[in-house]
Amino acid sequence: MTIPRFYPLGTPGQAWGPAEVQQWRARQVRQRSYADDVLSAMEQLRAQWEVESYGEVIYVDAAQSEERFPLMALRSRSWSSALPTVLLTGGVHGYETSGVHGALRFAAKHASAYAGRVNLLLAPCVSPWAYERIQRWNFDALDPNRSFRADCPAQESAALIRLVAPLLGKFAAHIDLHETTDTDESEYRPAVAARDGKAFEPGVIPDGFYLVDDTANPQPAFQQAILQAVERVTHIAPADAQGGLIGTPLEAPGVIAYDVRSWGLCTGITGARYTSITEVYPDSPRANPEQCNVAQVAAVCAALDFVITASP
Repeated sequence: MTIPRFYPLGTPGQAWGPAEVQQWRARQVRQRSYADDVLSAMEQLRAQWEVESYGEVIYVDAAQSEERFPLMALRSRSWSSALPTVLLTGGVHGYETSGVHGALRFAAKHASAYAGRVNLLLAPCVSPWAYERIQRWNFDALDPNRSFRADCPAQESAALIRLVAPLLGKFAAHIDLHETTDTDESEYRPAVAARDGKAFEPGVIPDGFYLVDDTANPQPAFQQAILQAVERVTHIAPADAQGGLIGTPLEAPGVIAYDVRSWGLCTGITGARYTSITEVYPDSPRANPEQCNVAQVAAVCAALDFVITASP
């Protein structure tokens, strides 16, 4: 079978090797600063949070030029074993901007309302190299959100797994903040097909907010509580012509589900009863970046309210 060329790297029908990965990496341009946007914002929260390092990402390119990114988390000061524990992650895909800034906004402006009611652990920017390049993949052309597994190949994902390991069995919930953007269809999915030596099959980007549940542990009431809060901020994505979203059947309006562990998704790492992946759509004519940040905060607050109410 002849696979037509769509992405401008590699040979159609052949998976990339190191040379193609290097060529792809050379195309990535630093467009914003992790230090300025994320680390500086976290530093300003020291009065409210414990700010801690949970590792470092180190990348060395073909010219032996090295980049280092400290990985930082926020932890509740009023931590108590009697309270439910919740993990909040953003920036697992660095280009999904509202995941990062929504998490930071929640930490700065809303988390104080939950002090003494829930333990919070926040990793607002899991993938800093990709954040700076506005890219989904990491330096090695790997998707961190397919890498959360025992043989984890991505530095960013492995570091987060190590962060949560001492708390396994104690998490009540994990909310992972994401976006679905038009570049998924124009850049990322064609790049995946080229990297893996497969044909690109065009899809449709959902116009609106939706959630991803876990097929192995469905929590429909939890997902509905989040949707009800978010729909006051932005619109919920309607089903596509096939009655689903991004090629996946609906579990309920605005909700699809994956087997998160087998896919290597971030929400599979805690063993929490309640998990959800948020997906906002910043490129919608009915939304804007500020609205997306607010929607992410609304989702987090609704999730926490649900967990607190449901906890004994």
